[in-house]
Amino acid sequence: MRYNVAMESLVDKETEATVQNFLPNNATLYSLAEFFSACSDVTRAKIICALSISELCVSDLSRILKLNQTTCSHQLRLLRAADIVQQRRDGKVIYYSIKSRKIEDVLLAGVNFLNL
Repeated sequence: MRYNVAMESLVDKETEATVQNFLPNNATLYSLAEFFSACSDVTRAKIICALSISELCVSDLSRILKLNQTTCSHQLRLLRAADIVQQRRDGKVIYYSIKSRKIEDVLLAGVNFLNL
């Protein structure tokens, strides 16, 4: 997609080249937006925080967080699709956990940014 920009550039060519060089590609930006979108729901954020403390099954997670089990399952499905949580089966019980500790780092950075 080309944009016809008639405005005079105020930034020097070196800075412009550096910015263009370090901007992530569209696929990466799309993935980043999807990740933050998945984390942007209060219920999903609550689930992520709980799972960063301990691996839990749906029934325990819904009881602890005072959520309807169907709602909890639906939100977990979205978090799995976003590659944020993973599941492990133990007999008939499925346990959920955070897929990567880097996700906890992102959330902690957000909390620190907000000075909470």
